Amino acid sequence: MPINKSRPSQEEPWENGWAPDSSRAPGTRRLWLAGGLAVATIVACVTTIALNDRPGNEKTAARQGQTLSDDETEGGGLISFATPSASTSSTPKGQQSGKSSVSPSPSASPSPSSSPGPQGSSSPGASTGPAPKPTKKPADPGTGVARRSVQAVNYPDRYWHVSQGLVRLDAPGGSQSRADSTFEVVRGLSNGSCLSFRTDDGAYLRHRSFVLRAERNDGSALFSQDATFCVSRSSYGDTVMFQSVNYPDRMLRHQNFGLRLDPYGYNTTNRQDFMFRLVGGLG
Repeated sequence: MPINKSRPSQEEPWENGWAPDSSRAPGTRRLWLAGGLAVATIVACVTTIALNDRPGNEKTAARQGQTLSDDETEGGGLISFATPSASTSSTPKGQQSGKSSVSPSPSASPSPSSSPGPQGSSSPGASTGPAPKPTKKPADPGTGVARRSVQAVNYPDRYWHVSQGLVRLDAPGGSQSRADSTFEVVRGLSNGSCLSFRTDDGAYLRHRSFVLRAERNDGSALFSQDATFCVSRSSYGDTVMFQSVNYPDRMLRHQNFGLRLDPYGYNTTNRQDFMFRLVGGLG
């Protein structure tokens, strides 16, 4: 039968003759663990320092062909370099000797406050080529009497022409045809800021039943209104449109080469039929 020897109490070992084992230092296992952890920490630090000390070109070469991670694309791992300023660019060799390039001075541009010279004269530094021809402008209704012809925009070879009392869009023929296509542009009979068209024999162009015709002035207020048209600029170059005084929603237009009053608005088609040019008289 085995003898069950209980371990003596360590509180008073000297009383029962038991002494602690002094051949093993206390806490040896903990010291080994702490030392191993310290060595691992030192190795990790040395490895990190060695990796960070690698040249930048080696890192770049190692990264070529690799896809950036999400953190890098969001700016976490990207390094931005400042763009060199244009003023720090060096002058190429060969530019220092000989003629130097001179940038144009701001004073070379024309001043906005300078007044333009007369037509045909050239200012310093300007091109010496031929001056462009002035564009013909519509007659000013406030200049009294002016002999003008009215040209269609979409049929530039045709003009207003009085034929058998009606106004049509015809191509000019002989001298009589050219005279019948030329009118005296005067102040409007019913509105001085607008205009009226008078023929060589003293008749006026007026609308009746919305058709443009040449008739004698009977002195009535209706005739004065029918023979007065206000000029409005169109959106097509230097062309104009003629608005009726007593029918302000209608304007003169050509239709089947006849002149008449028709409504003009946003839904109007064939808008160029309403557009004309006041040019020099043909006859």
